[in-house]
Amino acid sequence: MTPPWLLPALVLILGYLLGSIPFGILLTRIGGAGDLRQIGSGNIGATNVLRTGRKGLAAATLLLDLLKGAAAVLIGAWLIDGGGPMAGAMAFIGHCYPVWLRFAGGKGVATMMGVVSALHWPAGIVFAAVWLGMLFGTRWSSVGGMSAAVSAPIAMWAFGRIDLVPVSLAMALILLWRHRENIARLAKGAEPKIGSGKG
Repeated sequence: MTPPWLLPALVLILGYLLGSIPFGILLTRIGGAGDLRQIGSGNIGATNVLRTGRKGLAAATLLLDLLKGAAAVLIGAWLIDGGGPMAGAMAFIGHCYPVWLRFAGGKGVATMMGVVSALHWPAGIVFAAVWLGMLFGTRWSSVGGMSAAVSAPIAMWAFGRIDLVPVSLAMALILLWRHRENIARLAKGAEPKIGSGKG
């Protein structure tokens, strides 16, 4: 007889492992752009990949980080009822704190967008609209990402998905914590803008 905890544990582990795949590092190495952790901010996300000058690699990193969040939700929901939010949250944590990189991962914006979109696509549209609007409006990648993250639990609540507010709020808080250095630079007026050429 299968223990009742086995499938939930499997969902959590699979979600984490999927989220912890460092696509930014893998793509820059394959593309001959060097070790991403030694470039710019040292972050493993698409914004730092863009600092290599390889826009195609940055776009691919963004897409794959988004897709791994969405895939985790879909796999989790397929394995057990209610497994989507669990797996999605663990994919987000895996991206931010991957065991392979000594828990020094990315900031989670693209992965959170994938999770939110798979959980409730209207909230995903709001997330994307806020992200792009603030990104192009301010040219601060961090402001775009943080604004989008904050919009997620608000959108879930507005669309009547109260059951998804806790998980989206938890991800938003972790994402804001991951951006604490960006917040400090914004307060000092020292945060680099997209296209400024500053690491």
